[in-house]
Amino acid sequence: VQLQASGGGLVQAGGSLRLSCAASGSFHSISSMGWYRQVPGKERELVARINRVGDTDYAASVKDRFTIAKDSAKNTVNLHMNSLKPEDTAAYYCNVVGFEHGKGWSPGRNFNAWGQGTQVTVSS
Repeated sequence: VQLQASGGGLVQAGGSLRLSCAASGSFHSISSMGWYRQVPGKERELVARINRVGDTDYAASVKDRFTIAKDSAKNTVNLHMNSLKPEDTAAYYCNVVGFEHGKGWSPGRNFNAWGQGTQVTVSS
């Protein structure tokens, strides 16, 4: 499973950005798609995620400012970020959890894939 993330960049406080992530490869199904972020010296934290049936989960710090949405047909997930704050500055990572086909006679298995990370910088 490969993830290709795009978006991010530099924006002033109060501005907006959109992150996109597309999953490709041979997989049977996706259980959830989401975004995490990390700043140097800190652990990676959940920003938002959405599951197969559309339930969403947001970090308290981004609720009402960020919106996550998926396109199941295209295996993509977008994160719309509004009213950005300097404390939103971080490297953002796409995450996809699902089940992939096995090769040949091998059984399938669960996977937990991460994108390469995209930097979001919010200036004050």
